[in-house]
Amino acid sequence: MLTKENSKSFKKKIQKAEATKPNSASFIECLRYRTSPITDVIFTADSTTTFLSSYLSYTKNKRYQSPDYNKLLAIVAAKHVSHVQATVVCAKSNGIQLRTRSGGHDFEGLSYRSSIPFVILDMHNLRSIAVDVSSKKAWVQAGATLGELYTKINEASQTLAFPAGVCPTVGAGGHISGGGYGNLMRKYGITVDHVVDAQLVDVNGKLLRRATMGEDLFWAIRGGGGASFGVILSWKINLVEVPKILTVFRVNKTLEQGGTDVLYKWQLVSTKFPDDLFMRAWPQVVNVRNKRRRENHRGCILCSVLGSSR
Repeated sequence: MLTKENSKSFKKKIQKAEATKPNSASFIECLRYRTSPITDVIFTADSTTTFLSSYLSYTKNKRYQSPDYNKLLAIVAAKHVSHVQATVVCAKSNGIQLRTRSGGHDFEGLSYRSSIPFVILDMHNLRSIAVDVSSKKAWVQAGATLGELYTKINEASQTLAFPAGVCPTVGAGGHISGGGYGNLMRKYGITVDHVVDAQLVDVNGKLLRRATMGEDLFWAIRGGGGASFGVILSWKINLVEVPKILTVFRVNKTLEQGGTDVLYKWQLVSTKFPDDLFMRAWPQVVNVRNKRRRENHRGCILCSVLGSSR
């Protein structure tokens, strides 16, 4: 949250960084030359409040909620494909590293930090979703969240789904390219198993589809490092069939209640269940203020069944 205190601290750090911070003027000038209008989606340290707010809005790892003002030159919150193309070309021509951010959930904060001067290309404004029930396919832009994707699919059909993660605020762009997994993976695999096409802006600013990028590049962007090869604008995905009924349950056992035995038995049987049953073991630390240490740890079993529990 942006407060008066961290806003003042932000201003001081900007002043301290002025002597060593690279000049971003040529990058901004390049953007304005290549596409218009774009001014309202460019955020620089000159505009203190909006710059910090834009940075914090999709910085999910609290360890990195204070940007490196010597390195971060600007944030471009693209609203159109031309904004993405211009950002890629201008970053390249000015020797500036580009970091692409969808939902900002990556654990290491790699979508919004760097050791050298860089620009954040923020994709959260590009979040359209189009579901085609007849073909059982959907197009989802990189800035859409998994929660938004699931909602759109459910609005179109109660018997179609997409096998991705369980956190609703994760961005689709990075999650899918990273081979995202979730509760449907035992039956349907992971996200990239269901990608059939993609829109990508390459290093030269060209907009490519599967047919024009070639199978090698299409294979590469589904291998856990989509941002290494270009900027993913959107994914075309296959949807999978599911029953209308989903059964879920949860079992918690502390060590005193036999939690260790439950986790041990789970390891023995988890691979033998039918594919419709997903069971996840989750060791947890709870009651940290309780002096009885055996009650501080428990095993949590999370389960979901495609269909009725009967």
